[in-house]
Amino acid sequence: MAGNADRIATLASPINIDRGLHPGEGKKSWHTWLAAAIKFGASDLIVKSDLRPRIRHRGILKDLETDVVTRELMFQVAKDMLDEGQLDIFRTKGSVDLAYDFDERNRFRVNLFMARGKPAVAARLITSNIKKFEDLYLPGILGDIAMAAQGLILFSGVTGSGKSTSIASMLQYVNERKKVHIVTIEDPIEYIFRDDKATINQREVGIDCTNFNDALRALVRENPDVVLVGEMRDYETFEAAIRASETGHLVFGTIHASSAWQTFGRIYDLFPEGERDQIRKLLAYNLRAIVYQKLLPTLRPEIARIPALEILINTPPVQKYILDAREGELLDIIKNSHEEGMVDFTTSLVRLVEQEYIHQKVALEATPKPEELKMRLKGIS
Repeated sequence: MAGNADRIATLASPINIDRGLHPGEGKKSWHTWLAAAIKFGASDLIVKSDLRPRIRHRGILKDLETDVVTRELMFQVAKDMLDEGQLDIFRTKGSVDLAYDFDERNRFRVNLFMARGKPAVAARLITSNIKKFEDLYLPGILGDIAMAAQGLILFSGVTGSGKSTSIASMLQYVNERKKVHIVTIEDPIEYIFRDDKATINQREVGIDCTNFNDALRALVRENPDVVLVGEMRDYETFEAAIRASETGHLVFGTIHASSAWQTFGRIYDLFPEGERDQIRKLLAYNLRAIVYQKLLPTLRPEIARIPALEILINTPPVQKYILDAREGELLDIIKNSHEEGMVDFTTSLVRLVEQEYIHQKVALEATPKPEELKMRLKGIS
């Protein structure tokens, strides 16, 4: 296994990037593509040799009306865009990450990589246009959750479910209302915040810090009140997050899980069995909320996608269920606690169908409990 890892880490022979066009031609094309992505409000730009550049607009990839990109032009883009250190990484590793400032308002997170012997690039627009809850069709209870003095707030869901966008909206809500120090550790940075009442420092892994763990260890010296730790992929990251919430910080993070209440199992799987009881106690006393989110296509042309949510808030009954290792029964509490701001996923889908935001077929495809949803849509509880 180690041998395979070594082969992946460094290519057997460096990439020959001498192929290309005249200096400057790559930068000219690169800026044309980025300008088009900004003009059309795209989230991403994807360019592959021997194809037209494509942008992702409202979740759908669309070709730009321009020439097919040659392999030589792509190599010239690399040579014009990268400095010597980045070029060396690209030559030896086959890919390189970087942040690219198009202008003062538009920044891109870029990955240049080789695919089947040809260069390609994927760029994501990092924007300062952070939307409010009502623009994202998020419930106001998230504002109450965001204003908590301390605790752990987790967003769960698959990649591309809008978790980072919702967290950004919550952080901006705090930014506009509280004089606190917010520190984010992100890979990559997806939204650029501007200081309002809060002071915000954003750290990008690979650019501002070496890795998540080093950045987390430095947190105690940075005196934050609110922390975003990005995706919780491993034992070290989650332990640091839960400890930070225990010592008086409000901590935001994301985790891959298929529902709010099932998030607990995903968390416990990160830890050795002998440590799970201790983590359970830490969660019971320090968890603020878990929000599961899934983006769905809508019936309305002015709205591309809308979130269906499941929200679990750590009330005293929830805390007792966690301490008693009865997390599997938390869905019952969620269903019976709508007055407190909680909502189960099925109810969220029913509301979206009844308000004519989504088609019933979309709701049935999204739910893990189609029979229950069908009954609810017929008015049967």
